[in-house]
Amino acid sequence: MNTDTDFDIVIAGGGLSGCLMALALSAQHNSKAGKPLSIAIVEANPKAQHISANQGASFDSRILALAHGSAAYLAELGAWSHIESNATAINNIHISDRGFYGKARIYRDQHQVDALGYVVEMSSLGQGLLKALASYSNVTWLTGTAITEVNWHPDNVVVKLADVSNTVDGETKAASTNTEISSNLLLGCDGAKSPCRQFANIAIHQQPYQQSALIANIQMSKAHQNLAYERFTETGPIAMLPMGNDMCSLVWTLTPEQAQVHLSLGEDDFKSALETAFGYWLGKVIRVSERFVYPLSLVRAETNVYHRMALVGNASHTIHPIAGQGFNLGLRDVSYLANLLLSAHQQGRDIGAFGLLNQYDQQRQQDHQAVIGLTDSLVTLFSNQHPPLVAGRNIALKALNYLTPAKTAFVAKTMGY
Repeated sequence: MNTDTDFDIVIAGGGLSGCLMALALSAQHNSKAGKPLSIAIVEANPKAQHISANQGASFDSRILALAHGSAAYLAELGAWSHIESNATAINNIHISDRGFYGKARIYRDQHQVDALGYVVEMSSLGQGLLKALASYSNVTWLTGTAITEVNWHPDNVVVKLADVSNTVDGETKAASTNTEISSNLLLGCDGAKSPCRQFANIAIHQQPYQQSALIANIQMSKAHQNLAYERFTETGPIAMLPMGNDMCSLVWTLTPEQAQVHLSLGEDDFKSALETAFGYWLGKVIRVSERFVYPLSLVRAETNVYHRMALVGNASHTIHPIAGQGFNLGLRDVSYLANLLLSAHQQGRDIGAFGLLNQYDQQRQQDHQAVIGLTDSLVTLFSNQHPPLVAGRNIALKALNYLTPAKTAFVAKTMGY
C-alpha cells in the first residue's frame, strides 16, 4: 500500500466512473496553476490498475453505447485514441413498433457527424481509460482495499480501509498498515449500491419497472452495416446494436417471468423466439453467446452531495437502458464536476466546500431530469398495449421521422448535446 495518507481527493471505486473522474481531473489540469490535485483511487479489485494486452473483440455481453458527445469528450481527455479501434460506429438507427406502421430512421449524414454514437465493450473502454491515466503521476491506486468507515471533519474527510484482497471464510482481514487516509474531498464513484452513499445515509428513490433486460451477443446471417435497431414489442424494446466482427449486442426487455423463461430456453428455441420477436431485419440468428438477465429499476439519490463528498454516475442515478443513456449521463457528471473542481483549485479555493458541491448538485439536476423523463416516457409509451397509446406512439414515430425540428432535438439529446 502507498505510504501517502493525505490526498486532495479520494475516489471510491476504480471502475469506469472512477477512472474517468481521475483522468478528467488530471488531463484537464492547467499546469500554469501550480501542482495538480493529488488523487487516491480506492478499489477492491487487486488487479484493477493492470493494463492487459489487447486480445481483440471477445464474445462478451457487456457493452456500452457511447453517445457522439461522449466520444468527443474522451478524445479531449486523450483516451479515445486508445479506444477507437475497438469501437463500432453507429451510422444509422432504425426505430419500429412490432406489428404496427410506425417507423423512424435516423441517418448520420442528416446530422453532419461521422457517427451517431459508438458501441464499445466495457473492457475495451476501461483499458483505454487506464492507458490514458497511466501517463499521470498524481494518481495513487490503493487496490485490493475497500472503505469500511468514513469520518467527516470540518476541514477534511478521513476514510478507514480494509484489505479485501485477503479474505478468510468470507471475513475481510484488516490492512496491517496505513488503514486511514484523509482528503479534502471524497468522490463516490462506487456504483449503484454505493457504500459512500450509505455511509452518508443518503436516501434513494427507487421505482421498479417490473421488467428485466436479457443481454447477449448475437451473430446474424446478414451484416449489420453499422445500423442499430430499436424494435418495440408488447413486452418492451429490443435493441440490436452493431459490434465488431459483424456481431450484434442484444438488449431484450421482458417481464421478469418471461426473462427467466427465455434464459432457460435451449439455443435453438431461443433463436426461434428472438426471430419471432425481432423479425428478419438481419436475417436468421446464427449464434448466441451466454445470456444474462438483469432486473430494471430507476434509482436516484435524494441528493448528490454531502459534507466534503459528492456522488458521481451510478452512485447518483441508475436508469432504464431503453435509450442507452446511462453511462453517457454519468460521463457528463464527470465533465461538469471536474471543470468545477479544477476551476476552484486554480483559484486557490476549497474544493470540498459545500457551496461548491451544491453547485454541482443543482446544475446536474436539469440534465438528470431530462434524461430520466425521456427514458421513463419511452418505457411507458412503448411497453403498453392500450389502443390509444399504441395509436399515439405510432403517430409520434411518424412525426419524428418527418418533422425535422423534432428529430433534430431528439437526436441532439441522444448524442449527448
